[in-house]
Amino acid sequence: MKKKQVEEFFARLSAANPEPKGELNYVNDYTLLVAVVLSAQATDTGVNKATEKLFQIVTTPQQMLELGLEGLTEHIKSIGLYNSKAKNVIALSEILVREHGGKVPETREELVKLPGVGRKTANVVLNIAFGQPTIAVDTHLFRLGNRTGLAPGKTPEEVEQKLLKTVPPKYLRHAHHWLILHGRYVCKARKPDCPACTVNDLCGYKDKTA
Repeated sequence: MKKKQVEEFFARLSAANPEPKGELNYVNDYTLLVAVVLSAQATDTGVNKATEKLFQIVTTPQQMLELGLEGLTEHIKSIGLYNSKAKNVIALSEILVREHGGKVPETREELVKLPGVGRKTANVVLNIAFGQPTIAVDTHLFRLGNRTGLAPGKTPEEVEQKLLKTVPPKYLRHAHHWLILHGRYVCKARKPDCPACTVNDLCGYKDKTA
């Protein structure tokens, strides 16, 4: 996709949704981190159902430690991989209390040291909690980067690096949200809804649906 096309691509997504929001529910930076860790290989809807009551009683790492592994497990057992996720959340909470004064660190280097936190999770937290222009490449962004011709790559990190170079700076803050929402509701995996797509004419996908 050429530079002018990329500019128009994001201008249209921005016009349609000037302030895009993630679909995970959270109370503060810490609960956002927990929600994103729980969302791996799970739907945002499923995570929101599991955390609805949890986040009414837990909003800090210390409160999570007081709830304990069994208490947390009881809240999140409807989510896939809940046992390992519960252990990670308790472990990262211990580290936050011990090494960060109970606060969520604001750098990727520190975040990825936490149990259950990979590059994608760190990028989501940095973007939403701290307003950093990061791009978290999930399955939707990976698909869109390749399908549209916006940022082709063989790995999520390759797509991420290409997007960081390709996306105009003024659109970087919200780029990953626009792309996630577009991939989730319009440019879907099995059958993209090309007739409803606002960037249809800019997209390089050859098998567009009628």
